[in-house]
Amino acid sequence: MKGTYLGEFEELVLLTVASLYKEAYGVGIKKSLHEQVGRKVTLSTVHAALHRLEKKGFLRSQFGEATKVRGGKRKKYFTLTAAGTEALQTARIVRNKLWDSIPPAALS
Repeated sequence: MKGTYLGEFEELVLLTVASLYKEAYGVGIKKSLHEQVGRKVTLSTVHAALHRLEKKGFLRSQFGEATKVRGGKRKKYFTLTAAGTEALQTARIVRNKLWDSIPPAALS
């Protein structure tokens, strides 16, 4: 399963893409990560993660319409693929199993 491992930051990016749904693009993802997780990241870090996730098959992208506000540039929007959804669900199951295996005394 080499190449499909989901790192912690990649998981956060996938979750953010899912939460933003059809409005997931680089700057929006960066802003949401800061607001939701309190994590300050650079746009280039977000773009690198998006590229990796797309290469792994967890995301797909498409360009939106050009706008005057952006000087004619188009936003690149990202959405989860079936594999991306499965990766998130697997990560959630693994985390829940680990949390459930912790004896109550260990957390007090």
